[in-house]
Amino acid sequence: MNKQIIQSGEAPAPIGPYSQAVRAGNTVYLSGQIALEPASGQLITGDLVAETHQVMRNLQAVLAAAGLTFAHVVKTTIFLRDMADFGTVNEVYGSYLDTQPPARETVAVAGLPKDVRVEISMIAVASA
Repeated sequence: MNKQIIQSGEAPAPIGPYSQAVRAGNTVYLSGQIALEPASGQLITGDLVAETHQVMRNLQAVLAAAGLTFAHVVKTTIFLRDMADFGTVNEVYGSYLDTQPPARETVAVAGLPKDVRVEISMIAVASA
């Protein structure tokens, strides 16, 4: 199998042994992003709207490094620490993926890296 590692300096560096994204054929698998501000390394906390926007900007940067946009995303997984945050996260998320949104699931989890409230991963497909 031929795979290509995708790396963007405009998104936070991985905090473990994984890649920001991997391209296998025409499919790009984006690792989950949290609200780390790439330039400073600071975690955005305290404001769920700001946190979710940062997550989406991080994903957008990784997509751009792969030559893709949100229009190429076919599948998203949203991880929430508290399902009560669903409406707020959904509104911000929807502002980035408002036309032909991808398939998606949203799951509540017991905990997330760095105790964040939201993490989002994506799968995108490039044109042949």
